[in-house]
Amino acid sequence: MQFSIREIAHLLNGEIEGNDEIMIKDMGTLERATEGCISFLSNPKYEQYIYKTGASAVIVSRDFKPAEKLKTTLIRVDDPYLSFSILLAEYDRIISFQKEGVEDPCWLGENSIIGEKIYRGAFSYIGKNVTIGNNVKIYPHVYVGDSVTIGDNTLIYSGVKIYDRVVIGNNCQIHAGAVIGSDGFGYAPQKDGTYKKIPQLGNVILKDNVDIGANTTIDRATLESTVIREGVKLDNLVQVAHNVEIGENTVIAAQTGISGSTAIGKNCIIAGQVGIVGHISLADKMTIGAQSGVTKAFEKEGATILGSPAFEIATSRKSYAIFRKLPDLVERVRKLEDKILK
Repeated sequence: MQFSIREIAHLLNGEIEGNDEIMIKDMGTLERATEGCISFLSNPKYEQYIYKTGASAVIVSRDFKPAEKLKTTLIRVDDPYLSFSILLAEYDRIISFQKEGVEDPCWLGENSIIGEKIYRGAFSYIGKNVTIGNNVKIYPHVYVGDSVTIGDNTLIYSGVKIYDRVVIGNNCQIHAGAVIGSDGFGYAPQKDGTYKKIPQLGNVILKDNVDIGANTTIDRATLESTVIREGVKLDNLVQVAHNVEIGENTVIAAQTGISGSTAIGKNCIIAGQVGIVGHISLADKMTIGAQSGVTKAFEKEGATILGSPAFEIATSRKSYAIFRKLPDLVERVRKLEDKILK
């Protein structure tokens, strides 16, 4: 697939400096790009590579002043890094949404409504009373249960399992192996030491522009809904328990586990391997450091917390500084005890 340099400049609201007739077929770094590729320069420490790059075009800032003669065409923009990200996203969108049609064998249940420009891969299964919007791409070996709703322009990759009554918005991506709507972990202890399963009768709602990483699991609620709000991005191997609510534009890194009935605010950043207990609330715009154990609610907007158990970062760092000195402190106490006892 090829794009003209003019099309790219128009997309990025950029100005062409050089040959405006070239065609672009690929993207790459300044160091490794070859003819027909486009690259970008945003960090000044990489400027040296622009003078010897093989790229046919490079995205640069509007105020970039080359120190040597250039062999490549420039596209001048306000923010090269953001512009290259936009270009990558557009390229990915075009490539991802190329597929159309229905491969055999696959199954479509009765009373299901399918939109236009659909792709249904081989061995995919769609249950009864399902509603699927336009331009949805369902890859091979996907399972979609009964009464599921899927919005427009959503990508569902191979091996995804979507249980009954799940609602998925527009422009979502769900990567391979994810499970949406499995049972919440609900059991009632009995007097004889056994556990009685509590039926999980709710569902999961993914709002628009949500991305779900590979092998991530989101449990359905006991009675109402587990809700992942607009713009949330979940990494691979994230566990979201039943009745959890995650606020708009929150991002969560791999191997994080969120226990049941916890509410996470919007625009939060949660690093990898974080554990969050159930039935608490976390404020908007919080940052939680990697491997933190969050055992209580935090109501301070914009707080950064760290550690296990997690404290605000200043307190956590002070505590860790003291913790590192404990062996020396113990030795000093022993020496003092020896002197006193003597």
